[in-house]
Amino acid sequence: MSPLNETHDPRLQSWVESANVENNGFPIQNLPFAIFRPRAGTQNFRPGVAIGDKIVDLAALAQKTPFSGKAAQALAACKGSRLNALMGLGHEHWSALRLALSGALRAGAAEQGLIEPMLIRQSEAEFDVPAQIGDYTDFYISIHHATAVGKLFRPDNPLLPNYKWLPIGYHGRASSIGVSGQAFHRPVGQTRPAAEGASPGFGPCQRLDYELELGVFVGQGNTQGERINIAQAESHVFGLCILNDWSARDIQAWEYQPLGPFLAKNFASTISPWIVTLEALAPFRLPFTRAASDPQPLPYLSSTENSATGAFDIGLEVRITTAQSRAAGAKPALLAQSNFKDAYWNIAQLLAHHTVNGCNLQAGDMLGTGTLSSPGPDRAGSLLELNQGGKNPVKLPWGEQRVFLQDNDEIILQARCEKPGYPTISLGECAGTILPAKPI
Repeated sequence: MSPLNETHDPRLQSWVESANVENNGFPIQNLPFAIFRPRAGTQNFRPGVAIGDKIVDLAALAQKTPFSGKAAQALAACKGSRLNALMGLGHEHWSALRLALSGALRAGAAEQGLIEPMLIRQSEAEFDVPAQIGDYTDFYISIHHATAVGKLFRPDNPLLPNYKWLPIGYHGRASSIGVSGQAFHRPVGQTRPAAEGASPGFGPCQRLDYELELGVFVGQGNTQGERINIAQAESHVFGLCILNDWSARDIQAWEYQPLGPFLAKNFASTISPWIVTLEALAPFRLPFTRAASDPQPLPYLSSTENSATGAFDIGLEVRITTAQSRAAGAKPALLAQSNFKDAYWNIAQLLAHHTVNGCNLQAGDMLGTGTLSSPGPDRAGSLLELNQGGKNPVKLPWGEQRVFLQDNDEIILQARCEKPGYPTISLGECAGTILPAKPI
């Protein structure tokens, strides 16, 4: 687990003035990674690091070889169109590069003259999926979400017996993961028959929903057959992004038994462009505890250090815009807020469980947390929870209401870490828009 070091000093200032603006989200204490290129022209995508409202072009910086040792090796891995090479180097290299970049971007740094011409405004950049995602696993780690959804279908027994013993997960589709700004057509599929024994319906999804999640990017992988011990699990995590794992609820209700979701989830998932490293999130660690009345994690899912600092205080928000609100110039409406600290399972446990049977994770693999809800009816990470399964439409400030998402709706997810005396650390924004279904 990443200890606090000089890169976390809240007094640090950058020669990039926008990084020093209060609550800008990308201060020198953050330094998240993305894949970008200037929107104008036809340049190749390349790795970059956010600093204030700018991006440092790491591919251009790598050509100048300003660093030495592990930092130089890590920077040299930032010349391609994805971050996989950097991810595969491991924690010591990521940490060395973070320290070198922090030093070079601090106020008064000798490297200002070298780096300043390599800056591009975030507003003038376009982004791509930051890694070649070989495999994607989606988990179900929010007990508040699992309980709320379980009550809709099993009022007397909302949680299944295995939930408190292991992190529930399934393997998802990686090829349809897109970056913030993604627009996709409403999914089409079969739905439950209107009467028992009748033919199923077929057509555009009528119960389309968002899912407020975080994505966990794997860094250095493990050899097949070799499990990742929980004490080492976080050293295999490159960082976190925001994830919207859109869900077609009506399609899923018909298809999910006996093997789980298929067409209900594989049409699109959207992630934020920025990956915030666990080292950047170190100041926001919290103890990870269980109620004494609950089963305690089995030994392979538990360690003293994980219990002491395995949770993260990351605030999450969901907003919506519609065709009507955008035409009127209305601000996005807040639907809900939650926090990652309320999850029942944590990052280290996901990796330890995923590999306990010898499964080999690889650099660039992504794990989804599953919908992240907090206690309270207004702190739900999906419309399904907010409207109690469609019973109570959500009212929007400009006069519309939603049971589920309609065509041309845009969902905007945001995440940030805040505490007194420390700069705000943003995970950026994850926005996606639903287009009408293609004609059948």
